[in-house]
Amino acid sequence: MDVADICSNLIKIRSENPPGKTHDIIEYICSMLENWGVRSIITEKEPGKCNLVTEQTQNKILFCGHVDVVPAMDEGWTVTPFSGTVKDGSVFGRGATDMKGGCAAILAACNAFIQANHELPVQLAFVCDEETGGDAGIQHLIEKHLIDPCDCLIAEPTPIHHPNIGQKGLIRLELEFNGTPGHGSLYPAVGINAIMEALSLIEYVKELNLQNYPVTEDLQQIISVSSQVLEKEFNVDKVSDVLTKLMFNPGVIRGGEKSNIVAQRCELELELRIPWGCNIPTLLEGIRSHSPHGRIIEQTIHEPSITDPRCRLVMMTCQAVEQVYGGDVSPIVQWAASDARHLRAAGFNVIEYGPGEMRYLHALNEHVKIESLKKASLIYYNIMQASRDN
Repeated sequence: MDVADICSNLIKIRSENPPGKTHDIIEYICSMLENWGVRSIITEKEPGKCNLVTEQTQNKILFCGHVDVVPAMDEGWTVTPFSGTVKDGSVFGRGATDMKGGCAAILAACNAFIQANHELPVQLAFVCDEETGGDAGIQHLIEKHLIDPCDCLIAEPTPIHHPNIGQKGLIRLELEFNGTPGHGSLYPAVGINAIMEALSLIEYVKELNLQNYPVTEDLQQIISVSSQVLEKEFNVDKVSDVLTKLMFNPGVIRGGEKSNIVAQRCELELELRIPWGCNIPTLLEGIRSHSPHGRIIEQTIHEPSITDPRCRLVMMTCQAVEQVYGGDVSPIVQWAASDARHLRAAGFNVIEYGPGEMRYLHALNEHVKIESLKKASLIYYNIMQASRDN
C-alpha cells in the first residue's frame, strides 16, 4: 500500500487537539489493520479520545505513534491544512511531519512485512493526547497494562542520520502569590505587592539559567554531537546552552486589582526545562525559599531521561538507518518533550526515529517528503526483520 496515500488519508481525518477527538482516525487504522489480518482493540479514557493497540509479541518490541495534531487555521497556508495535498514530491497538511507521516510509515512497513512474512513481529500502539500531555493516550495504555515494558520505537520526526534517545526534563508550576494591599501611592513603603513577589521569583530563575550541571563524559559527548546536529537542523544558535542549561518560560502571569492598589494576589504559570545533572528536589526547594509570599498550587514533574545508547534497540535502529541512508549514524538527545518520557518512566527502552521536515513542526505549510516516508518505512521494515531474527 502506498505510504503517501496512507499519509494523505490520515491528514484528511481531522484530529486536532484540542479538542483531541480521535475516534474517526483510530477507526480508520483499525479497519486497515483488520483487512491485513491484524487484530487490535480500541480503548478510551475519555469519550472520543481513542487509542488503538495490537497484541503483544514474543519479540518484545513496540512501534508507537500519536494521531492527534495541533490546530491549524487556513490563513497563511498555500493549501488547505487538512487537505492532505500531494504535490512537488511531498504530502502537505497539519500533522504531515508531527506525526501522521511517521504513523503512515509504520503502517506501510507493517503491510509490506505481512505480505512477505504473513505475521507481524511487533506490537503497535496509536494514541491520542500526546499534544496535551498524554494522560488519555500513552499513560492510559500504561496504566491499563495494555503495553508492558519493552523496546519501543516512536515514529516522531528526527534528523535522518540521528535517532533520538533522550530528552530534557520538564517542570510546569502554577504558583499563587499573596500580598498585603495598600494605597498605590505609598508602595513600596507600605504593603507587599504580589506581582512584585512573582517578578522576584522570575529574577531568581533567570540566575538559575546561568548555572552549569555536571554530567558523565559519555553523556557530554552525546550532547556535543546533538548540539551540532540540532543547530544545523533548526538554524538555532547556542544549542549547547539549550541542552545543558535550565531553560525557563514564565508563560502566564495575572494579578492585581487596580492600578492604585498594591496587588494582593498574583498567579504565575512557569515552565522549566531541566538538564541532565540538575537535582529536581533541590531546585524546587530553592524556588520555595525564594517565594516567601507564594506557594505552589499545582505541579507537573518529569525527570530528564535517556535510553542506553548501547542497548539492542538503539543498535538495531542505527544499523537499519545506515542500511538505507549510508553515512555516519549516531544517536542524539533533544530539548522537547514527547510520550517517550512516560514510557521511560514506566521502564521502557525508547528511541524516536521518523520522517518529517523539522522546521515545519506546528508551522504553516507543514509537509513531509514522500522519499522520506518511503525510506522511513523501509527502515521500520528492517528493524522488524532484525527484531524477529534476533
